[in-house]
Amino acid sequence: MHVFKFGGASVKDAAGVKNIASVLQKVGSANTLIIVSAMGKTTNALEVVIKNYFEDKSQLQSSLQEVKKYHNAILLDLFDPDNYRDENHPTFKNVSTLFDELNTFFTTNKSPDYNFVYDQVIGFGELVSTTIISDYLNTINLKNNWIDVRTQIKTDNYYRRANVNWEETQSLITSKFNKTILNITQGFLGSDSNNFTTTLGREGSDYTAAIYGYCLNAESVTIWKDVPGVLNADPRYFENAQLLNKISYREAIELAFYGASVIHPKTLQPLQGKEIPLYVKSFLNPEAAGTRIGKNVTLEPMIPCFIVKKNQVLISLSSLDFSYIVEENIGAIFNLLHQYKMKVDVIQNSAISFSVCVDNLFNNLDKLLHHLRAKFNVTCNENVSLYTIRHYNENAIRQIEGDKTVLLKQLTQETVQIVTK
Repeated sequence: MHVFKFGGASVKDAAGVKNIASVLQKVGSANTLIIVSAMGKTTNALEVVIKNYFEDKSQLQSSLQEVKKYHNAILLDLFDPDNYRDENHPTFKNVSTLFDELNTFFTTNKSPDYNFVYDQVIGFGELVSTTIISDYLNTINLKNNWIDVRTQIKTDNYYRRANVNWEETQSLITSKFNKTILNITQGFLGSDSNNFTTTLGREGSDYTAAIYGYCLNAESVTIWKDVPGVLNADPRYFENAQLLNKISYREAIELAFYGASVIHPKTLQPLQGKEIPLYVKSFLNPEAAGTRIGKNVTLEPMIPCFIVKKNQVLISLSSLDFSYIVEENIGAIFNLLHQYKMKVDVIQNSAISFSVCVDNLFNNLDKLLHHLRAKFNVTCNENVSLYTIRHYNENAIRQIEGDKTVLLKQLTQETVQIVTK
């Protein structure tokens, strides 16, 4: 088996969908599973829909209509317009049914839990994209089987960042997956024991590919991107980014942990367990080598790798009575960080102070600060940037610090992290 994952940028329009077909025709589609994200910026658009559902219901239908119009435009470009206007056209009916299901959820839902609602709504982006792509591939004789991933990947009910039930997922994939044909399914999604939709975290489609790769004992997993492979820096923020030809699992996990956006942090662990190589390739140049991630591979070329995370929060604590911040205090701090679902990126402590740089993913910062101020003096810097350099040198550090204000700096043998304002 070969597992291919295509992200939203690769299917942002009809040309992108046609290019998936072109990629499959060039590299082959036998014994292949395609995993696809929501089209373009659909996830962001559905987040606006969810926001309106909770905060401004008068705008709910208009924001939902924008999502429909976007996908309708792609359908009109992919399928014959005269047939498309025919209500019996299967693609029209399939997509329309999905939007009807979404509207039904909005009218019947009783749960006030934002995270639950988020997961029930956001996954329609992937359901619609895979429905359109599957139908298109069938029309050009790339016959395929559409799979609802929620029937095969089972998770707990930690909505928006669900944990996979590996035993049940392995059993379902083993019993239900047909390896003899081209298959297509959704990234990012799963379902809990009550069959409610769950999500694996933003950018979780890469993780979906790894889950299937592991459960199917795949020969390889390939992530198709709009870049030539894994670069040593994000070209949106850094000039002269270079392609990394080879990376070890360990190095790739380090880069992912620190926030390299080309690979999801959870993706590599299951692949490493079965030594399944991961390729990152360009969907614009599918026959190029790209980047290979595997076992016992030395970073090639050996150069500094830069990662930046924007919109972070730096919280600095000191004891109210100048007493030491020791294990008991640190334990209490981490319990609060866990309680309010803060992703910790950097910690630094001294005798009477403790600093932590976090990602406020669930908008719980005010609640966290309220708790912390009961026990500590608290200073909070919002909208800071966290830079990480793997295999740094002095020139690389100077490049980052430049004219910025450095709030925190921490060096280890291979990695430096710098928080700047």
